[in-house]
Amino acid sequence: MKVLVIGGGGREHAIVHTCARQGHTVLCTPGNPGIATLARILDSPQDADSLAELAVREAADVVIVGPEGYLAAGVVDACTARGVPAFGPTRAASRLEGDKGWSKAFMLRHGIPTAQHATFSDLDAALAYMDSQSMPTVIKDAALRAGKGVTIAHSQDEAGAALKEIFSAPDACAVIEDFMTGQEVSVLALTDGEHFALTPPSQDHKTIYAGDTGPMTGGMGVICPFPLSATDLEVIETGVIAPTLAGMRAEGMPFQGVLYAGLMLTPDGPKVVEFNARFGDPEAEAVLPLLQSDLAQHCLDAARGELDPESIRFSDESSAVIILAAPGYPGDPVRGVPLGLPDGGDGEIIFHAGTREVGGQLQSSGGRVLAVTAVAPTLNTALTRAYALADRVDFAGAQLRRDIGGRIGARALDE
Repeated sequence: MKVLVIGGGGREHAIVHTCARQGHTVLCTPGNPGIATLARILDSPQDADSLAELAVREAADVVIVGPEGYLAAGVVDACTARGVPAFGPTRAASRLEGDKGWSKAFMLRHGIPTAQHATFSDLDAALAYMDSQSMPTVIKDAALRAGKGVTIAHSQDEAGAALKEIFSAPDACAVIEDFMTGQEVSVLALTDGEHFALTPPSQDHKTIYAGDTGPMTGGMGVICPFPLSATDLEVIETGVIAPTLAGMRAEGMPFQGVLYAGLMLTPDGPKVVEFNARFGDPEAEAVLPLLQSDLAQHCLDAARGELDPESIRFSDESSAVIILAAPGYPGDPVRGVPLGLPDGGDGEIIFHAGTREVGGQLQSSGGRVLAVTAVAPTLNTALTRAYALADRVDFAGAQLRRDIGGRIGARALDE
């Protein structure tokens, strides 16, 4: 099968790696240096119509869209209009991620558990509402912010500053919601809009510093699987994923692709923190190395409305991802730092998230630069191997968290 992957980060490297190891011919745009070792990189304008025309020109059997921005721009719609199967939600359906205010209202309409919240399109109204709120509270930019538009405010001053930053942009909208306590977990569903299969649950670590401190990032490390109880998994499957897909169908925008549920395991049960409309990043770098069945075929089947959930199989091993971020991230990351990558052993791979080649030298080109992944029989071994590989990377000033997996306890790590 000929697969066109759209995107150029760590998630797309993981998608390309998975399709290539399963024997498919893989094309990618815009790609990155790591992807270039596995796929043919295509130069193309990145607007929806140009990408759809590229898929037609290259006779792609299926297009897999990685980043959320492409989905919101209507790449799936443009491909479908030209008869090319594309894996991912339409522009309308991707609103589930792209507009947090709309998404929260959708959850209320369909009885999907989430935090108490309010949505504002006016700064003064948002600030007035904050006067009645207890701390901590969560302030979210309703628009796409690559996982970084969230502030957990511990004071009125901090909340006010976050709101003023959001409303410094035109046509801004903010969601203010109650702070939820518990463990966070990500559950991804591959779906054709009606049928779905869950990936193993995973846990990302969002803040830049150990101990879950510092500013929010796009994610600093992942463990998979997260030890989710059978009861919680049943609640998520029947009380979150299934009614969300049914609600999207009922509202005339069936959702096919990856429905990502970011959840908090609260004392009252699992509640949705937010939905994403694509593979998580860096969750994809942890989940996809465990996939034993054919990703490209699943994506094609889903795009055609023919997904067979029973055909989707994952290894019973564990994986760990350690993110190496640039100095200055998540504020103003330093670009152009030379990189030296070691060879990995079996079950080890370094996914390129923000890299470029200049004069034959690999360099950093973004905030999250590398996703160092290891697969092993237990989480403890996977983490040990991932950290050992990360420590062999030549990357001056790299930032990494040393406590990935530390929330779940030693016994769970060894299982």
